Amino acid sequence: MMTFPRLTLTTLACLAVFSLPACAGDADIVSARDAARRNDSVALDAAAAAAQNDLLAGYPQFWRLARTLDRASPTEVHGFIDRNSDGPLGEQLRLLWAKQLAKSGLWRDFAAEYAALPEAARDDEVECYALAERILDNNDKAAVATALKTRWRIGRAQSAGCETLIRTVARSGMVTDDDLWLRAQALLAADRTTAARELTAGTATPLTAAGIARPELADMSTPAGRTLRLYAIQKQMRKDITGAAAQLASLQDRLPARDVGVLWGQIGLASARKLDTIGALSYFARADKASLSNEQWEWWARAALREGRWPTVQSVIESMPATLADNASWLYWHGRALAAQGKPGANRDYQRASDTGNGFYPLMSREELGSSSQPAQSAWKPDAREIDKVRAQPAVQRSLALLNIANSYARPEFREDAKREWRWAMRDKNDAWLLSAAEIARQANFYDMSIYSADRTRSQHDWSLRYLSPFRDVTRRYASQMGLDEAWIYGLIRQESRFVNVARSGVGASGLMQLMPATAKWVASKSGMGSYSVNDIEHNIQLGTWYLNYVYTSLGDAVRATAAYNAGPGRARAWQAERPLEGAIYAETIPFTETRDYVQKVMANAVHYASVFGHSRIALKDRLGVIPPRGGAAVANPSPSPDGN
Repeated sequence: MMTFPRLTLTTLACLAVFSLPACAGDADIVSARDAARRNDSVALDAAAAAAQNDLLAGYPQFWRLARTLDRASPTEVHGFIDRNSDGPLGEQLRLLWAKQLAKSGLWRDFAAEYAALPEAARDDEVECYALAERILDNNDKAAVATALKTRWRIGRAQSAGCETLIRTVARSGMVTDDDLWLRAQALLAADRTTAARELTAGTATPLTAAGIARPELADMSTPAGRTLRLYAIQKQMRKDITGAAAQLASLQDRLPARDVGVLWGQIGLASARKLDTIGALSYFARADKASLSNEQWEWWARAALREGRWPTVQSVIESMPATLADNASWLYWHGRALAAQGKPGANRDYQRASDTGNGFYPLMSREELGSSSQPAQSAWKPDAREIDKVRAQPAVQRSLALLNIANSYARPEFREDAKREWRWAMRDKNDAWLLSAAEIARQANFYDMSIYSADRTRSQHDWSLRYLSPFRDVTRRYASQMGLDEAWIYGLIRQESRFVNVARSGVGASGLMQLMPATAKWVASKSGMGSYSVNDIEHNIQLGTWYLNYVYTSLGDAVRATAAYNAGPGRARAWQAERPLEGAIYAETIPFTETRDYVQKVMANAVHYASVFGHSRIALKDRLGVIPPRGGAAVANPSPSPDGN
């Protein structure tokens, strides 16, 4: 039976009315967090004891326990977990406790805590600890094989749990000499030379500081020497890919075939990401296919796409690991490759891709099948009873209370806590619950979580919640002034900020349209705007739409303008080819993962917003158009306009 926290009348009022400046007890919660941040245990204990906010009482307790876990007793930890089992705090503490147990070498206790963690609460680090525990507990060969496949060849520093796993594998007695030298190569490639020396210290020919300093002079008759010569080629690859390829070709007969194949795959990836696609196709063809990472497989396919080599696209996708080939993107491109060659089976691929959701490639696939870009919208709407049921859920109440603190005290860290509570409350819920929650979040101006909930429905969909359009009077006005497609602007804002006007990125971009300070200043100067506040909703939209129009006018099409908005006009131009490219191929072969994902999501969002707004329909493929060759004029892409025509 679910129990609910005791709420004061003031707290209940705060949950119902979000215009209050603050709720009783909120100041105690803020003080407790400040004390935890200062590592002031006396002030934290006092603030926690004084807290009058019953709904959020678990937070000061969590901050106290989290900072003293190395001294906490199992009874204290499990008492907190039991008291906070109706939300994410209990899971968060169990996760931290499990990691603490692993660090302390208490592996049997760790295994019990790990087993009690829901899969959704596990992170990458604790999964590494779990593999290490299996090896230490019973020399689990399958765990070693998993680690060798997924972790062993990552040279860069990993989390404490994954570094523990690597050390455990190295000491397991189940690592071959070939495995050891592959690890050494990965460490050298990441410039972790000390770690590489430590790894090989017990071998007949360990790596030395002198050898690492001049790897091109190494004697290739020893494993260390061969590893160093490969390292020399990797170092050259950073400056001169063609020269590195020539050097590898001249030495490959004197090096182990697998090592040579691994390095050809690395050179292929480096070349493909530089958009030297002819070179990349040549290098990938000589790679050791068994050693290729998912990223390498994808860039091999992208190089073939960019060159229009459809038979190669088909064969590469068919050689990918099944889990990768079954992604909507590669199902779509496999279908396109079959269709381009006049082979049967394309529609089967399109159908499988279209069933995976409503993103970029499902939309593209539906268009190839000639079906609607968007599933039918459900007529079901939550009533007051459904909404009250969701609002009574403790995690939802805590989420809204934390949101109120974030807004009242201008403390964004509480907003992150609010989102964590909200996501926990949405786990494994049915469509009625999710749509009710989405409406509650919309009413609270918690737009990102409204979208989060509405996005998760499986059969009943409310597209006006999935594709919210707050501030439309302002956005429509500036879209009209600039002659831009309102749906495109909304597609961009949804991706940039999920309509959180106080959003701030890690690099300093701010507001709904995520403007960098220098960009905002430049736009204000060019547009004659005068004084402005980048987090003011109207100012941000005015500045953002002016800049979006600037890059659209400069580049001539929405695809490159979207890429330019994220990564800069110079890069958007540099990613063009020497010949016209289909817009979808240009988008898929953008070298920056973030920008590639961004462009695809913004353009797909625009299609959905046009449908929500009732605009004339432009197919996604038509919106993407054709990207002109480098230095060429734009090629007949649909011009964004206020009504989508």
